[in-house]
Parts: sequence; C-alpha cells; structure tokens
Amino acid sequence: MYVKRVQGPSHVILPDGNRMTRSDLPPRDTVRWVARRKAAVVRAVQYGLISNEEACALYGLSPEELEGWKYAITRFGETALRATAIKKYRQL
Repeated sequence: MYVKRVQGPSHVILPDGNRMTRSDLPPRDTVRWVARRKAAVVRAVQYGLISNEEACALYGLSPEELEGWKYAITRFGETALRATAIKKYRQL
C-alpha cells in the first residue's frame, strides 16, 4: 500500500486534547460552507496543520475571506460563522 506523503505535520493536538488530521478537513470540492466546516479550516491553520496559502489554494478562498473567518471566531466564537449571523456580527 502506498501512502502519499504531504508537507507539514500529519496531525496536531488541539487545546482540548483532541487530535486533528488532514482527514478531519472538509473535502476540496466543498460548495456549501457551514460553520462547522469553516471552523475546521480555521483550526487547521491556527494550529499549524496547513498554512494560510495552502488553505486558500485547496478551497478556492481569498486571503481576505479566510482572515474574516479567523476574526469572527476569535472575536465572537464559532456561531459568528453561520450565514444567518453575518448581518448581526458585522454591525458591531
């Protein structure tokens, strides 16, 4: 069996003690971005599983969009990533 080797760590340990691997990331062809999937990408970037550039390339995101997701999680938590909550949190 052949295992494809990728750059970077194979897993990271999150502050809550859980282990995050590349298989925990959303699929590359994700079209419907729910809060949980956005949060998984942000966690992967924040804890060093993938880089900002790799996340943007994998998912077709702009750097500004990814930074917006990071800001929303840092400032308001994961619920701020919900599509229905965007208007509420952008007014602050």
